[in-house]
Amino acid sequence: MSLSAHLEQLGRPLVDRQLEHPTVIGIAKGELPDPVFRSWLEQDYLFLLDYVRVFSRLAWQAPAAHLGDLVDLAHATYHDELALHRGLAAEFDADLDGAAKGGPCQAYTAFLLDSAADYAEGLAALYPCMWGYSTLGQILAETPPADPRYRRWVDTYADPGFAALTRRCAQMIDEVEIESARAERYFLEGMRHELAFWDVPG
Repeated sequence: MSLSAHLEQLGRPLVDRQLEHPTVIGIAKGELPDPVFRSWLEQDYLFLLDYVRVFSRLAWQAPAAHLGDLVDLAHATYHDELALHRGLAAEFDADLDGAAKGGPCQAYTAFLLDSAADYAEGLAALYPCMWGYSTLGQILAETPPADPRYRRWVDTYADPGFAALTRRCAQMIDEVEIESARAERYFLEGMRHELAFWDVPG
């Protein structure tokens, strides 16, 4: 079994816990109250700005074969995911520029930026976000929400293009030199941050 497949196997119970989280259930049903999603959207926007920085920091350390992959990941995050957030912000009256990081966002981004000081550890730490959202998107798309705003969010992460970016991350993890136990530690810490991120600050 490849390292990425092993990590996914370890992470699947935490994806299942996300599917049971009230915020995710509300998105899945298209019934999440607007103020809750507005707050989550603002936090995720701030998170993604730092996620771009994580990709950029790893790109500086990457072998030549994967420099383009990390640049592409940074580009897709900055231009595609953040465009989704800006579009949804208008519909939910979110204040993306005026928002401040809550506790879960601050803890998660600090963990990722610190982890990215080491190429292998950084890849393991960031993989939960890519793989987790791709997995959530595909599951939620099986019974998509009727509300077109939430449907658009689900469709973004269920998109085959996003799955392809996730597979590129998996390939980088499988090629990097890192002890399995160390990869597990960073990956599972990232998964725990993923779960905590759904606790939307009031």
